[in-house]
Amino acid sequence: QVQLVESGGGLVQPGGSLRLSCAASGSGFSINDMGWYRQAPGKERELVAAITRGGSTNYADSVKGRFTVSRDNAKNTMYLQMNSLKPEDTAVYYCNADVGRYLGGFFKVWGQGTLVTVSS
Repeated sequence: QVQLVESGGGLVQPGGSLRLSCAASGSGFSINDMGWYRQAPGKERELVAAITRGGSTNYADSVKGRFTVSRDNAKNTMYLQMNSLKPEDTAVYYCNADVGRYLGGFFKVWGQGTLVTVSS
């Protein structure tokens, strides 16, 4: 089994910064692409940033230039550095990973979500 554990969410004022972390744990798996998603109340879940195993990245237009996604494959950990936060960034942020089990099979695994609230 594979588990994604997120941390770093919280309350921040507009213009502030937060760094989210997503650590994968378990055995008998490998991780390919990873991504950060967010879901605000009453809205659909949307992709915020994605990163391949090799480090190529893509960002939603709404966060481009403000957010930076990175990963440390040795630690099986992905990060999201969020700067210049806006109230519209308020959402539950979810970590996602494309996981391949050495025993066979491919899965999308989701973290539990961490709440980011941007408010004055």
